[in-house]
Formats: sequence, structure tokens, C-alpha cells
Amino acid sequence: MSHVAYQERGDVAVEADYVVVGTGAGGAAAAVVLARSGASVIMVEAGPWREPHDYAHSTYGAMRDMMDDWGSTFTMGRALWPVVQARLVGGTTVINSAICVRTPLDIFEEWQRDHGVGGPGFAERIWRFQDQLEDELCVAETAPESMGRSNQLALKGDAAAGFDGHVIKRYAKGCLGSGQCLQGCRSMRKQSTNLNYVPEVLRRGGQLLSCAPADRIVFEGTRAVGVSGRFIHPQTRSKGARFTARARKGVFIAASVTHSPVLLRRSGLTHAAVGAGFRAHPGTGVFGVYDEPVDQNFGVTQGWASTRFREDGGLKLETLSIPMEMAISRLAGGGRAFMERIVGYRHLAMWVHALRARSVGSVRAGFGGKPIVRYSFDEYDMARFRAGMVRVAELHFAAGATAVLPGIQGLPYSLGPGELDVIANGPLDPRRYVAILSHLFGGCMMGADVTRSVCDARGRVHGRQGLYVADASLMPNNIGINPQHTIMALAMLVAEDALAER
Repeated sequence: MSHVAYQERGDVAVEADYVVVGTGAGGAAAAVVLARSGASVIMVEAGPWREPHDYAHSTYGAMRDMMDDWGSTFTMGRALWPVVQARLVGGTTVINSAICVRTPLDIFEEWQRDHGVGGPGFAERIWRFQDQLEDELCVAETAPESMGRSNQLALKGDAAAGFDGHVIKRYAKGCLGSGQCLQGCRSMRKQSTNLNYVPEVLRRGGQLLSCAPADRIVFEGTRAVGVSGRFIHPQTRSKGARFTARARKGVFIAASVTHSPVLLRRSGLTHAAVGAGFRAHPGTGVFGVYDEPVDQNFGVTQGWASTRFREDGGLKLETLSIPMEMAISRLAGGGRAFMERIVGYRHLAMWVHALRARSVGSVRAGFGGKPIVRYSFDEYDMARFRAGMVRVAELHFAAGATAVLPGIQGLPYSLGPGELDVIANGPLDPRRYVAILSHLFGGCMMGADVTRSVCDARGRVHGRQGLYVADASLMPNNIGINPQHTIMALAMLVAEDALAER
């Protein structure tokens, strides 16, 4: 059988040349390189396979059907900020906005300077894979007819404010602008890996175990020879049959920044670097209020961005249209006043910033094996985070907004064009802000120093044979851009190098 979903009884045992844990950006990209070489591949995915026509229409349904434990992973620190990750075939590529950004040269220079990885030809190899990805996954700028009013207003504000922004390039073939990126693209235009690379691996003779979270990496001595675990029902969460996926040549771990280090630790890798070096791009949004209807859910979810402040301030600015059930959580008040604010939803545009934070945290297993992320902002990052909100508010007013809604506890609900100093002088307590962590890095960092890293630049785990890491947990820093393009290319490099060893 090429696809084995939840099994209630009877042990399942399968074998192939390679086992890949995870089917998101990293896992699927590694698996397809392995399969194209003629190797047999087993993909092991903790979540279920969801067909696009079964994707939920609501945020509630997306959290129930697609998110890792309903999105209940939060940072443990000065503030409880949610960590956004999916749990289904295709991983977070199913629920993100499919934004494609090539890895900047300065990232490779940092990796080489600070961590001793990369070197001559490394950047060129990553860019070669990114050329391939852009061709295979139909990367293109969002078409004008798909932009929608919110993104058009951002373009207007950008022209007035001089933020040097651009129309976003995305993995989307003929995007219809239906505003459903965060719930999964029912029209099948977004090129999530469940629509391309995972099916290709199956067509090439590969196998998939879904609803199958890996509990352990199986070793013979120091060589990884497979993974084992138990199926979990996607609705009841009841445990089913045991499974074992054995690998003749190698095991690739691409279970996500939160789950990959926990899996390694649970499998006996107790090195201090496992789970260390967690980094992120914490972000938040500011609503702009406009006289004319915006109807932010008509048009692409994210169509405009600016990286002008990436080096000076560590900021990336973006549009982000959110559905009403998410928006109302940001509208303070109760009773009649609250209902009046909900009625005004059509006149709101949500734009956001993501901060290339310097703060560092860790990932460890908590109760029941669930990942615990310990992460707090220092005052330097908090000041830059607050400054990012000022930039977003400036953009709104440049686009013609009559007011902004900062959503900061203790500040006025609404601010006018002359009141940006209220945000600029706002509190530095992260508990006063609504934020999420959507771009994650580290936990299984690559590096030349075996005392501070888990893997080398080829994804090979130090001190083990046949064990590779191929997801964002490899990255030793946060890169200041949307990371999917880098994750996929890096995973392809790891797979190509693993094949060259044989």
C-alpha cells in the first residue's frame, strides 16, 4: 500500500531505502529529491491527509483540522505568545500564504562567519535549488486582479511613505484571490506540498504513513535505521496500532522546529545543543480604519511587503487579511459598543510586521511529550517590536486611513494621524501586546563546533550515522525573511549530499 492512514489494530511494518519524518516544506522537499534518484522512500506524517475540498471554511475548522493541537503551543516566558504550526500532510505549507523569498547573501555570510558552515559554493547551490523550486511550484508575483482592496491600499501607502515595498511573489498558480490561504486553498491554486511533492513521491513508488507521529528514532549502535510510533486518530486522538518504518540507508528528521529536537531527545540524543538556539520572527498587526469598505477577505491574503527595514530595525512589513472570527478577538469592549465595532469590520485593513529578533529560547518536551517553548523578549527586541507597530501605523495613514487600532493594553482603542507618539512611547511589557510566532528556527542547529551544534552543514547529526535533519531547526539564526524558500532548498541540499555518500 502506498498510503497507510490510521490503523486501530495490527502492527504495521514497512521498509525502504530512506525514511523521512514530516511532509511539510523540509520533509517533502527532501523526499522528492531522494525519490527522483530512484531510491525508495517512506514518509511518516503525524497528521492526517486532508483533501482541498474538505478544508474548513472557518478559522475554527482550520484550527480543529489542520493545526498542531488546535494551535495550543505557546511560548513560556514573560508573555504567552502562540506558535503557529500545522499538523497534516503538507505541514504548514497548507495554511501559510505561500510567500517565496530568495535567501539573501548576507545570511550565508553570517552562517559562515558565526557558525563555520557553508563556504565556497554553498550559496550558489541553495540558489540553484531555489531556481528549480520557482519553476516547479509556479512562483509568480500576485496578479493585479487578485490583489484586493487591502493590498491595493498598501501599495498606495507605500508610494506615499517611500517604504520601497513590492508585490509579493508566491507559490500559487493562477491565484484567484479568494482570501482562504490561512484555512487552506480550496481552489488548489496554492502549491502546498500535499498537492505536488508528496504525490510525486508516491507515484515514484514511495509510501506514506499518516496520522503517525514518530515516538522514537530506532538505532543499531550509532546508526539510525528507522523510526517507530503509534497511529493516532485525527478526531478522537485515541492511540491505534504500532508502526515501524525501517530505513536501509538513512533517516531524515523534518518534524518542525518544535518537534524535531523533542524527537531527537526522546531517542537518546541528550547533547545540550538539542533544543537550544530557538529563534523566531515574532509579529503583530495594526488595523487601519478607512472611510470606504476594504473587505479584506476579498483578494489574496498577503500581496504586499517591504524589507526596507530588515537591516535597520530588523523589520519586515506585510499585509495580512484575516477573517472576521480572528479580527473580533482584537476588537475590545462589550455589549453595544462591541457589536458596533464588529459592524465596522468591512472598513478595516490588517497590516503586520515581523521582527528579526535577537532573543533566543529553547525547546524541550513537556507533559505527555508535548513541546515546551521557553522564549522571552529582551528590552532591545521589545523596543524594536514597538517601533514596528509605528511603521505599520505610518503606512496606514499614508494610505488614507482615518484611524488605527493598535490593540495594545492600556492604550486608547483608536488613534488618529497625529497620535503615533502614543504607540512610540507605549509600554515595553510584552504581556500588553497581541503577537504570534509564525517563522521558527533552530533547535537542531548546524555548525562546525560540535559542542554548540547538532548537525553539520549537510544536515548530518554529529556522532550518528545515517541520521539527517532537513527542516528549519537546522538554521542557526533567524533570517529576516519568509523562510519557506530557504527551508525547501536547504532540505534538497541535505538530500542531495546524502545520496552522494552512497
